[in-house]
Amino acid sequence: MSRALPKYNKRRVAIIGGAAAVALTGAIVAGTALAGETSKGSTATARTLADAGSITCPDVASQLPAIPASAQAEVDRNLTLLQTQIAEANKRLVDTVGQGGPNFVQNAILGPLADKRKSTIDRIAISIGRTAEKPQGLDSLATCALNAGGAADTGAGAGEEAGAGAEAGATPGETAGAEETGNAGNAGNAGDAGEAAGAGAISCPDVASQLPAIPATAQAEVDRNLTLLNTQIAEANKRLVDTVGQGGPNFVQNAILGPLADKRKSTIDRIATSIGRTAEKPQGLDSLAACTLTK
Repeated sequence: MSRALPKYNKRRVAIIGGAAAVALTGAIVAGTALAGETSKGSTATARTLADAGSITCPDVASQLPAIPASAQAEVDRNLTLLQTQIAEANKRLVDTVGQGGPNFVQNAILGPLADKRKSTIDRIAISIGRTAEKPQGLDSLATCALNAGGAADTGAGAGEEAGAGAEAGATPGETAGAEETGNAGNAGNAGDAGEAAGAGAISCPDVASQLPAIPATAQAEVDRNLTLLNTQIAEANKRLVDTVGQGGPNFVQNAILGPLADKRKSTIDRIATSIGRTAEKPQGLDSLAACTLTK
């Protein structure tokens, strides 16, 4: 038989029930507020991406001939690197929205990206050409474009640092790619031209003097990459002269010195790897990659 609750118990039940209702209402309000904040943040992020646009590049994989089995792993590695390079360029595009002048994206992002892609595409062609006919005309696929207001087209979610790792892992016996174009002897001339134009000149640590004894089997490859280091400085000095007055205070660092350090690191890694095949691999050479602007 049920018993009636005393009056004070009824009052307590009513109070507890009211408190629960208030707590539940507060939770709903808080949840709604949090949901609103998340939505607002997502909208802001989407707007930033839309303002930056995205970089789109020609597809390389679809333009390749039959790939020999002996070259498949190397080709796959470099195709992955191409996608990583696009991902990195798109991230830089978002991170630098509003920076520089009208040519900032071309000089700081699209230009360096084209250089990296050309080197990577060259390695793909060389690896195929070792055991089959070397594909021609792939260099035309190196140049990318800015698709303003579009969605990011990275093609793959590769990590930010994968590019440097894959490039360092490229077969060192290859010719170094597009970066070898030009005469290394022009490095000094380019520097003189830069100073004459008031642009200053780029100076980099000397790598050759920091190397240990070079095994005879690695000499040709080391010499080729040392020449490439000089060529890279010459190209950077030329870009320095060609872009005088462009961009903001960080233009030279973002558009010239940063990409140059990336190229030098890859080249220095190849030198160390080639020596390390038949002797002790030199350590700490990466510290020689960064260069400075001297006025």
